[in-house]
Amino acid sequence: MNFHTRKWVKPEDLNPNGTLFGGSLLRWIDEEAAIYAICQLDNKRVVTKYMSEINFLSSAVQGDIIEMGITATKFGTTSITLFCEVRNKITRETILTIDEIVFVNIDANFKPVPHGKTKITYGSDKFKD
Repeated sequence: MNFHTRKWVKPEDLNPNGTLFGGSLLRWIDEEAAIYAICQLDNKRVVTKYMSEINFLSSAVQGDIIEMGITATKFGTTSITLFCEVRNKITRETILTIDEIVFVNIDANFKPVPHGKTKITYGSDKFKD
């Protein structure tokens, strides 16, 4: 799994306990996962359908740098299922895992449509000479 997106935990991201607010982290994850799904399915129209149990394993505090890793684990006819891990960039300690985030490929009328994808593609695969 590649960890590309990084976030710096700032004061506005904290909860009353002085640790990273889970809602902020989930917003970042949903956005990163949507971007991943869009790139994999070559369609800017995807919607979040499902998130499995969110497993908080540790926390982050102000000044920490966290990184998000996402990878596709399954391709359905109209959907893509992703796995997510968030970890501390410096210590590599896992902060959170989500086993399944499901996105559905939709058309201009917001109806599910087949995407025709069966495996992970990488940027380098898409831009060959």
